[in-house]
Amino acid sequence: MKNFHYTGNCPVRDVLSPLSSKWTMLILMTLHANGTMRFSDIQKSIGDISQRMLTVALRTLERDGLVYRKVYPEVPPRVEYGLTVRGGSLIPCLEKLVDWALEYMPQIISERKEKKLE
Repeated sequence: MKNFHYTGNCPVRDVLSPLSSKWTMLILMTLHANGTMRFSDIQKSIGDISQRMLTVALRTLERDGLVYRKVYPEVPPRVEYGLTVRGGSLIPCLEKLVDWALEYMPQIISERKEKKLE
């Protein structure tokens, strides 16, 4: 039996876990599709994300070097977000996940409904 005990450096726990949030993936795909965006435009593009969740997710993505934040010295300050090279390198992987989800979504939703009735 292969074990997956935490030994101090785990790619799933330490790197992939923050990416598993639906908001994180949606933000990355939104920035990929639209290019550099302002905070309010990201929020409008996603629609059902709260200001707090967007702030937390953007900070996490910025901390991990997937998104950059540029503040312009204006009054009021203008802030823009975009994908870094590292963030852009993740997009093909996310696109494959989205393609997989699109392919299997009808079956999964149908099976969920069936299992709910039991």
